[in-house]
Amino acid sequence: QVQLVESGGGLVQTGDSLRLSCASSGRTVSGSAMGWFRQAPGKEREFVVGISWSGGSTVYAESVKGRFTISRDNAKNTVYLQMNNLKTWDTAVYYCAAGRYRSPTTRGSEYDYWGQGTPVTVSS
Repeated sequence: QVQLVESGGGLVQTGDSLRLSCASSGRTVSGSAMGWFRQAPGKEREFVVGISWSGGSTVYAESVKGRFTISRDNAKNTVYLQMNNLKTWDTAVYYCAAGRYRSPTTRGSEYDYWGQGTPVTVSS
């Protein structure tokens, strides 16, 4: 089993930055792609960004390209999401997930383990 715990969410203003972390424990996820998803109130969960097992490949949703950066430190079993220039529409609960494959995908169904989420609220 894999346990994922997100942290770093909070209340910020438009244009601010936040860094989310996702710490894993239990079975190693160093050989798995990792992803961040988000779910805004009243909306479906959506893919934000994914990173390959090695960190060499990333996939971003168009809405966050140029503003968000994903990275991972396999030695620390941690994945990070640096979010810059936050917008009000970035407000959501952000979830970390461990993928089934080595390469990242945008489909939530291809991620087997999920964290409990960390809320991010961006006010204008």
